Amino acid sequence: MKNLYLIRHAKSSWKLLLDDHKRPLKKRGISDAVLVSEHLKNLVPKPDVLLTSDAKRASSTATYFKKAFDINTDFFLINKSLYDFQGKDVLNVIKGLNNFFDIVLIVGHNHALTSVANILGDIAINDLPTCGFVNIEFATDNWRFANYGQTKNIVFPRDLRPKNQRYVN
Repeated sequence: MKNLYLIRHAKSSWKLLLDDHKRPLKKRGISDAVLVSEHLKNLVPKPDVLLTSDAKRASSTATYFKKAFDINTDFFLINKSLYDFQGKDVLNVIKGLNNFFDIVLIVGHNHALTSVANILGDIAINDLPTCGFVNIEFATDNWRFANYGQTKNIVFPRDLRPKNQRYVN
């Protein structure tokens, strides 16, 4: 059995003069990353490894999940191939995962993660929001054969926030 956790990076800055790789998280992104990571540590088993895109907004988001799940630094890996917006490179990373890892957490970007969740899972997701989480379980012991799984959990930050807490952006 293999479990894949997909997390879209949290809300980030759109300052025009900033290189896309260097965009930091906004305050809302930080609060959502804390909120979702703390919720998930009580909902799902600890990942064996966390892989993140090398973009600042993704790796910053990933650090909150590293902390919440108490993931050893040796199993916190930056993977440049996860800086993908279509999904092909993310799928290649998944298919190439070491079978030693049964539970893998990937922090990346849209539309890649929405595409991957829809290709591999059995519940259609229209648009994975920032800091959104999807857990897909596969009835295989080999990541190469993780072609179609069962979507077990979907968590969106807006569903965890107090009802009176609203954000403009």
